Order: sequence, then C-alpha cells, then structure tokens
Amino acid sequence: MLRIRLSMGGVRKRPIYKIVVADGRYPRDGKFIEKVGSYNPLLPKDKKERIKVEFERIKYWISKGAQPTSRVSRILGEMQLMQMPKPGNNPLKAIPKKDRKKEESSTEPKKEEPKQAEPKKEEPKKEEPKQAEPKKEEPKQAEPKKEEPKQAELKKEEPKKEKSKA
Repeated sequence: MLRIRLSMGGVRKRPIYKIVVADGRYPRDGKFIEKVGSYNPLLPKDKKERIKVEFERIKYWISKGAQPTSRVSRILGEMQLMQMPKPGNNPLKAIPKKDRKKEESSTEPKKEEPKQAEPKKEEPKKEEPKQAEPKKEEPKQAEPKKEEPKQAELKKEEPKKEKSKA
C-alpha cells in the first residue's frame, strides 16, 4: 500500500522532515517513490517555509490510492488540501509516564466491574491489603535494628554458657 508520510532528516535536536510517497513496507527513512514536500517543525507556524507541499503531486498520489499518515493528514488539513482529521482523545497525554501506570491500573478494575458484578466486590478487597503491605514494610525495616542487639545479647550469653560449662 502506498503511504504519504514523513521521512526524517536533519541533525540531532534539529529535525527536518521530507513528505514522501513510499511503499508502506519500506522503513521510515528508507527508499521512497517521490518527494512531494518538506516540513520544518522548528520554524514558527506563521512562516511559509515551515511547510512546503506540491499540491498537484499529492492530489495525483491520493487519486492513485496513497493513504496519508495521521501526521501528514494534519499537515495537509492545515494547508486546506484535504479535510482536517478528527482530533484524537488521549486523556493520559498530560500525565507523566511514571504516573500513567498508576492511572491505568486504577482504571482497569473499573472496566472489569461492569462486565462482572460479583468479582468487582472481591477485587477492591484484595487491593486494600496491598496498600497496607507497604506500611508493614516500614516496621520491618525497624526490626533488623532490634535484631542486632538481640544477636549481640546472644553472643554475650554464649560465652557465659561456655564459662559455666568449663
């Protein structure tokens, strides 16, 4: 399948993209059929040099069945060459990746709850002891300190026993 997509160029921290028509099986920066434009994301949005597109060639390739990727379709939508795609809904986008895992784990049981009503009641009960477990770990850290004096007392007691035997 033919794709109209971005091919990355430029140097580190300063990307420049070529808008190319390529076979979908080829790698992103690999072989392509035709270069139909360029995109420089570092330039301000109001500059003409930010996006350069050959409208005639893009229309030609779309008529031949080439499918633009989501990013290219947004670029073409800004240029009013085609209809702007619907915006995606990603509520986790604003949450840092570290916190996303916590959010996903808390939302997963909610998805399961509507499917089965009885296991829902059991799952929160299982989660509650998990929350208590880290609290139990904190006293365990204090316990080794208590064990050390016990070991010292045992060492003191051992020589006493040896003395009494001798």
